[in-house]
Amino acid sequence: MDTFTDLLRNYNLKATPQRLAILQVISRYGHINIDNLYNEIKSQFSSISLATIYKNINSMTEVHLLAEVKLPNTKSVYEIVKEGHAHLKCELCGDIEDLTIDTNSIFADISKLHNFKINQSDVILSGVCKSCQ
Repeated sequence: MDTFTDLLRNYNLKATPQRLAILQVISRYGHINIDNLYNEIKSQFSSISLATIYKNINSMTEVHLLAEVKLPNTKSVYEIVKEGHAHLKCELCGDIEDLTIDTNSIFADISKLHNFKINQSDVILSGVCKSCQ
């Protein structure tokens, strides 16, 4: 838990019990939507509101501690920010897995070829995972 305390402080955010719990749950799942996050946190903090979850997610997203991953045809999920990577999403079970690739290199090539400055991207590859095949 100290790691999350330090992480929050590095982003100039208070290490509240709710924020620590949010980071712990997101870290455990890797990617999680707001509804599932709320249900997990609710078991620890019975009086927490959905508005509090949104407020904390927004504050951590604004400072780029968390990232929103916008998935086609489903709710967005949140993850702790990592170096450039893509996502593999199973069309059957909905599982989301990180794919480590050098997105910075790919985006630099695209920017150079098309004279286009990329500010943000979500690379999501859809298909069927090994378990569902």
